[in-house]
Amino acid sequence: MRYFATVGSTNDLATRWVEASAPDLSLVVADEQTRGRGRLNRRWFTPPGAALALSLILRPGVGEQDAVSPYFYTALGALATCDALPPQVQAQIKWPNDVIITQDLDPGKLAGILAEAHWQGQELAAIILGIGINVAPYSVPPDEQLHYPATCVEAVVKAKIDRWSLLHAVLERLLYWRERLCTQEFLAAWDARLAFRGEWVRVSFADQPPVEGQILGLTAEGRLQLRDRQGVLHELTGGELNVRKGV
Repeated sequence: MRYFATVGSTNDLATRWVEASAPDLSLVVADEQTRGRGRLNRRWFTPPGAALALSLILRPGVGEQDAVSPYFYTALGALATCDALPPQVQAQIKWPNDVIITQDLDPGKLAGILAEAHWQGQELAAIILGIGINVAPYSVPPDEQLHYPATCVEAVVKAKIDRWSLLHAVLERLLYWRERLCTQEFLAAWDARLAFRGEWVRVSFADQPPVEGQILGLTAEGRLQLRDRQGVLHELTGGELNVRKGV
């Protein structure tokens, strides 16, 4: 484990550690990130003393490179985070990589997951699993920086949260679910946490037309399954999901 008071990005430090032959389960933790990033290269806000920012290096075992869909690593971080949060949070996974709450029909993002693959030729050498969790109110970015409403754990539970106890719980659940990545138990738990099931959503892409449909669940490969208004089934492997209000 390597701990820093301030870094640019924990994933960047973990990348350099991978290149220096870091072993499986090497961990980078920071109190503050000044250049943290999320999916689609968006800035991830990590002020000091208010959030959790960590990157875990995973070295896939024998056969794991072919057996596990890349989306399962993102789900690994999201599922472990959901499990680690206090039970009253009722956390769900906004496919593919956000941990949110939807209580009282007022969704808010609590955490984001960024899984980055590192290759040696055709072989998957490592996955860097970055996790950022909004713990205290100061961790929530200003509204003008948000692409989706955000909140924090303390605002939901209305109590102080010890960040290092939360870190311990996240790592404990990561180890538990990692051993079950290729199992029906993992997929069922992921599917059970899926947010907006039955809701009409729009999934946008950078290089193709958007898809609108009703969320049915996940496929065995971790793809999001939608049914459009013509009854056509779509299995999606990427994109930006937004709920269609008033549909």
